[in-house]
Amino acid sequence: MRAFFILVTLICLAESQHQALMDYLERRLLAIEDRISIWHEQTNRYATELREFKQQIVAQIETLEKDKETLKTDLDSMGTRVDRVEREMDYLETQNGAQPCVDVDDKLVEQQVTVVKEKNKAKYAKATDCSDMISSIKAMKILKRVGGPKGMWTKDAGSGSGKVYVFNGTEDDTIYEFGSIRDFTTSQGTSMAKTVKLPSPWRGSGHTIYNNHAYYLKQGKELRLIKYDLRNGSVVDSAVFPIRDHVPVYSLTPETVIDLATDEEGLWAIYATKETEKQISLAKMDANTLDIEQMWDTPCPRENAEAAFIICGTVYVVYNTAMPSRSRVQCVFDVSDMVTNDDAPLVYFPKRYSSHSSLNYNPLEQLIYAWDDGYQILYKLAMKKKLEHF
Repeated sequence: MRAFFILVTLICLAESQHQALMDYLERRLLAIEDRISIWHEQTNRYATELREFKQQIVAQIETLEKDKETLKTDLDSMGTRVDRVEREMDYLETQNGAQPCVDVDDKLVEQQVTVVKEKNKAKYAKATDCSDMISSIKAMKILKRVGGPKGMWTKDAGSGSGKVYVFNGTEDDTIYEFGSIRDFTTSQGTSMAKTVKLPSPWRGSGHTIYNNHAYYLKQGKELRLIKYDLRNGSVVDSAVFPIRDHVPVYSLTPETVIDLATDEEGLWAIYATKETEKQISLAKMDANTLDIEQMWDTPCPRENAEAAFIICGTVYVVYNTAMPSRSRVQCVFDVSDMVTNDDAPLVYFPKRYSSHSSLNYNPLEQLIYAWDDGYQILYKLAMKKKLEHF
């Protein structure tokens, strides 16, 4: 009997433990179900919030796209208005003769001068007693816009005829001749001009007019300089320019291989070769025979150069600068050794559009005729004597 009671006791104890285990498992399952329910609620809430956030972002993107289109339209309209104002200002300058002031930087920038290798050791024999150099640019005047981005315009640098000549572009066989500067400014385009048909096309923008003759470059297998009489319409003389392996004289105007220039001394040629590829060279020429009288290698680099001009035997090379709408004379070479880079004044050109494709000095007026992105500009110079800086 005692064994029976022990067995019954063990069975009751086992049933009690089983019931306790079942109760525990049931409580755990209920807790897990509660957590799963909470997770589902949170997931649904997060999904709802995410959808609402997505809708807000899409709405904002659509608003930004509309604002972008509106801003683009406003900017286009503003650009058109600025162009119109610039054209009106240029027109008013032409009509009223306004000459804007030129700001000159007070700080001088040191320039490293390379050693000049002279091609001709003989001292240059000056044709005149001219000893002027630039002191500053007093004013500029934009006359009009006619032609393409690159070209050349000038007056006759050797006579007082008053005629104006236009070489439009960098390759053509037609020159436009205006009777006066007034005819040029009042003409609609080239309507008032006489067209001069040359026997061969010119190349680049390095031409010049001197004593009723056009001097220009005919480029083929060889570089041939042409002297053309504008009065009777005939070629007076031509000569092969005696350089080999030529390169463009200015890096920013690669179409110009030889830049012909005139000053008080006569006719000059500015050029460059592969032998002195990084620097610009200079030659004095006989305007009557086209013979080369003397040659020099200058320290002036070709890199970033726009154009150059010559005054009293001194070549001034103009370079593009990092400042908006400005270029400046950064290298000066005087064949008489009276002026060096350190002595030369800091001269800024207040160009307004692109880079100068040509700069032509007129010694009779002491003006520079410039071509800037199709605009014809006059720069009025202030001069001083070369010896004043000593």
